[in-house]
Amino acid sequence: MNAVPASSASSASSATVVRPAIAAAGMSKSYGDTTVLDGIDLTVPEGTVFALLGPNGAGKTTTVQILSTLIAPTAGEARIAGHDLVREAGAVRSVIGVTGQFSAVDNLLTAEENLLLMADLHHLDRREGRRRATALLSRFELAESTAKPVATYSGGMRRKLDLAMTLMGRPRVIFLDEPTTGLDPRSRRIMWEIIRGLVVDDGVTILLTTQYLEEADQLADRIALLDHGRIVAEGTAEELKRRIPGGHVRLRFADAAQLARAASLFGSVATGHPDNLTLNVPSDGGITTLRAVLDTLDAASLGAEALTVHTPDLDDVFLALTGRPQLTSPPTSPLTSPKGQAR
Repeated sequence: MNAVPASSASSASSATVVRPAIAAAGMSKSYGDTTVLDGIDLTVPEGTVFALLGPNGAGKTTTVQILSTLIAPTAGEARIAGHDLVREAGAVRSVIGVTGQFSAVDNLLTAEENLLLMADLHHLDRREGRRRATALLSRFELAESTAKPVATYSGGMRRKLDLAMTLMGRPRVIFLDEPTTGLDPRSRRIMWEIIRGLVVDDGVTILLTTQYLEEADQLADRIALLDHGRIVAEGTAEELKRRIPGGHVRLRFADAAQLARAASLFGSVATGHPDNLTLNVPSDGGITTLRAVLDTLDAASLGAEALTVHTPDLDDVFLALTGRPQLTSPPTSPLTSPKGQAR
């Protein structure tokens, strides 16, 4: 065996080992003969947003319930912030926060009273509880309404208060189960800004489930698609989009003669549209493909008046990869990363 040089050994020992905030392996959940989760693996690096997408009944909420210690897995293991999910459930609860699909606020109390109630549940002393509540009311722009009962709040205000209540315990990992359901577009975007701030400013890790594909596209560092209790694909939003056929480079030319010349260069793979003088060339959205298209035109001394790149969106990914009959064995995906690999 070759000896490790002293300098290398010293360097390795001084390197900081970053543990994932969430790590699950083979996590399953069954109720009798019904399998809800079928051996899923998850690795979520600290300080990132990880989104779970999937149709109704795919197992998203069950995943959140297991990882937040609300229900026990049937098989598999998981660690949250380094704590074993089953053997150290109390330690897990001390570092997590959960915001469910519906606001868990008391309508008869004011915003401040709701927050102080959470302070009591977290065993904060009175001074610290009030200080923390005041800071959160200001951060979430609820200070002007703090004396009003929550029953008078709009849906967006209630969701902001719900998330503020989650933050009273200073969680390191937050589970957001469809946090913007029922909100209007403006309130939804305000929540997105708040969620981004939690990650960027506070270093919080967020596991997000959502039915809004644009939400995952906007917020998530990585996305997993869950279907029939299995993860059928995982990757960044762009990686997932490139997996679906239909992407193309659209070229627009000055006249029909140039369009015909360009069509002959790319052969049968390209589709011409004489009515608007455009040619669609299949593309995966990558730089290499785009450069090849431009090089082909340059070599023929042919220029396009306009060029646009069209890629499938997450709606296309969702429809293509979910909602199919249950498979007898887990599907493979070239985008599914080995455990521990992050963007």
